[in-house]
Formats: sequence, C-alpha cells, structure tokens
Amino acid sequence: MNVTLDKTSDIEGKFIVNVEEADYEKKVKDELKKIGREAHIPGFRQGHVPAGQIKARFGKQAKSQVLNDTVYEAVINYIRDNKLNVLGEPMPVEVKEVNLDDKDYTFEYEIGLAPVIDIKLDKDVKLPYYTIAVSDEMLAEQDKNLCQRLGSQVPGEEVDERAVVKGVLMQLNEDGTVNENPGAIQVVNGIVAPFYFKDKDEAAKFAGKKVDDKVVFNPWKSCEGNAAELASMLNLDKNIAADVKGDFQMTISEIIVHKPAEHNQEFFDNVFGKDKVKDEDEYKKALTEMIARDLAGNSEQLFQADAEKYLIDKYGDMQLPVAFLKKWLVARNEELTAENIDKEFEAMLPSLKWQLIRERVSAELNVELKEEDLLDYAKGVAYHQFAQYGITNMDDETIEQSAKRLLNDRETRSRLVERLSDLKLMNAVKGAVTLEDKTVSLDEFRELVKAHNEANA
Repeated sequence: MNVTLDKTSDIEGKFIVNVEEADYEKKVKDELKKIGREAHIPGFRQGHVPAGQIKARFGKQAKSQVLNDTVYEAVINYIRDNKLNVLGEPMPVEVKEVNLDDKDYTFEYEIGLAPVIDIKLDKDVKLPYYTIAVSDEMLAEQDKNLCQRLGSQVPGEEVDERAVVKGVLMQLNEDGTVNENPGAIQVVNGIVAPFYFKDKDEAAKFAGKKVDDKVVFNPWKSCEGNAAELASMLNLDKNIAADVKGDFQMTISEIIVHKPAEHNQEFFDNVFGKDKVKDEDEYKKALTEMIARDLAGNSEQLFQADAEKYLIDKYGDMQLPVAFLKKWLVARNEELTAENIDKEFEAMLPSLKWQLIRERVSAELNVELKEEDLLDYAKGVAYHQFAQYGITNMDDETIEQSAKRLLNDRETRSRLVERLSDLKLMNAVKGAVTLEDKTVSLDEFRELVKAHNEANA
C-alpha cells in the first residue's frame, strides 16, 4: 500500500492511497473465517457453514469493511508517523460506490493542516501582573468574620442584631387583647430569630428588648406568609399556618446572643492549625497571607486575560483551511448546514485560533500535566471547600482523601484538568516573559478589570 500527501498549500492537502489486492486479501479471508464461526444460517450448524456459502453471502460485505478499515488505518498511521498537525479529520474527496470486483483501488482524502505559528516568548516580552494590596480594612473584616464564625451562643441581657429569642407566644384578638378562647394558638416554648425575618419592620420590634418584656409582632408578615416558616414558629400544620395572619404577643423568657471568639491559642489553632500561630504578630502575618492567597486568584485571572489578549493580537492573524473546516463541521454535526455554517464558523473562529496558539505555546514552553500535579491541585480545591464552611485546620490525610474523591468523578476531573492546564500554561508564560509587577488597591484592580471587559466586549 502506498500513501502520499499532495500539499496544495501550507494548510491544505490531499492524501492519495493506492491499495493492491495483497494489502487486504489476507484480512478479508480472516474476516470471512470469523463470520463463518459466528454466523447463524438456516440449515447449517453454527461454525459448520461451508466456506463457499460464507463467501457468496458475505464476501463483498467483508471486503468493503476491510478496505475501509485498512485505508483509514494507513492514513492515520501516515499522520502519526509524519507528525502532521491536522485539523478535523480526513474526508473523502468524492463519495462513490466502489466496484468490489476490482482488485486494486485508489482512494483520495482531503485534509486540513494547522498553520505553523512561530511563537516567541522571552524576556523581551513584557506583560503586566497586578497584585492586590492587603489593606487594614481587609484584615479587620476577615478577623471579624473569623471571630463571628468561631464564636459561641451565650445568654444575653437584651436583643441585638444576631440574637435568638425564647418565650411564650400568645395569639391576639383584633383589638390587641390576648385570645383566651379554647382554640387560641399558644406556644409555650417559642423560639424566634428576628435577624432572619424577611420584614425588617417586624424584626425591629425586638431590638433592645430584655427578659420579661412583651413584644407584639406579626408572624405572617415576618416571613411574608411562608407556610413552612410559620408552621415551625407556631408549632402548627402547614395547611393551618398559612391562614394565621394576625398579631401575636411574645413574652421574652430568654435571650441568646452570639459572642465572638476571643484571640487566644484555641482560636489561633482553630483558624490555622495547632501551634502554627502563637501570638498577635504571627496571627496578623498569617491572616495577611490568607487574604493574599484568596486575592491571588483574581490577579491570576486578569493576567491570563492579558496574556491571552497579547498572544491573540500577536499571532491570531493566521491562515486556516476554512473551506475544508466548514465542510468537515457540516458533515460531523447535524445542527450545521450549508445555510448556517458561515455564521456558526465565525462564532467558533476565536476559540479555534486560541486553541492553536495555546497548543503551540505549550509545546514551546514544554508544558505538561502530571498526575501528581493534578492531585496537588485537587488538594488545594478540597482545602478551599472545607474553608468555605469555616474548617481551616483539616488534617492532611482527610484533605488528600477528599481530593482523590474529586478526581474519581469523571466530570469533576475533567474540569480540574482544564483549570490546572490553564494554570500551568500561564505559570510557564510568567516564567518566560518579563513581568511588570504592579501593586494596586482593590478599587484600582476593579477598574482594571472593568476596562479590560469593556475593551473586549
């Protein structure tokens, strides 16, 4: 068998495959033997059908299948052996019925080739990298959040903005008096959390109240008529609670307030792990690093956007086998037709160009993704997930097991591979070029992102 590539241009060509009988004859015989072992033909026991019968019934079918497989394999091998960077897949130049009585054949396939992109990334290339400064306001806000999250519930003297109130709830008549009828609703061990009220006017009625004070409020208004919330507050069936729209009086018996955690060794251990922080100076340093790590993701995203824009602007003016790609896309996608392919291809073009540039940059900078890299990245994702729930001191073994569970899920693994590939690519770009480091405030950073988005809208 002889395969040749006739390049009509740098990005287009045609495979010519010459097949002789010797290239496929044995494979056809083997295929017929296989059919003979497996075929069910009336009048014959399975596996005992005469070879002549098998050839008469399945000869042309077997030859057609073998020819298709043999030619396709030859083309794929040629592409691999010659390290051709093809776009799409080889397509028959002409689809026509093959005369299976012939012995020798010639097949032709169109092919689209990726353009050669001469990427140059060295220290002469300068790209900005913006680091967001950790401000005193950020430190204070993060400290407040941690103290609140790790705080405790304690008895309080008056209702504050986060208090839970316990007491007796009594249904009132329309004139404001306590309903003393046998069917009146009374809740002896009532519990309400005004800070959860949807109606802030109702929540305000509890502000500053103390034990033994009486508060008149409307439960229905407090939750905007949510039957489930009313049922829970008034200890009623949901079907009944939805129709209870009058006022209630609550006599406060207990007030539970949230006491923020204090800075001590237990607090430091809960936030950063046992004995990793031991005093206020170490706490401030560790807190600054925590915030900086969280902000770093924003810096990386903007750098990636700036780097992609630079590379697309620099190398995006490339020649592509447009006619071939459109034909291939229509043949492979039922939703694409000759009528809509022009518009759809125009929408695909930016991502196609970026993918080609990305592949060339990865090759130029020797970017590769290893399994141990993926596990380390998944550990970081797992740690961040725990941190979202306030768990910042999880042990390494639990983190690793959680990371492995993430990677065992096919969809999650695919997303992590894509994200880590982007990260490794951009890290390689950062190492190759000259970074113009600039420290900016959070507001300044937001303006930079806004300007970038507007420029690329």
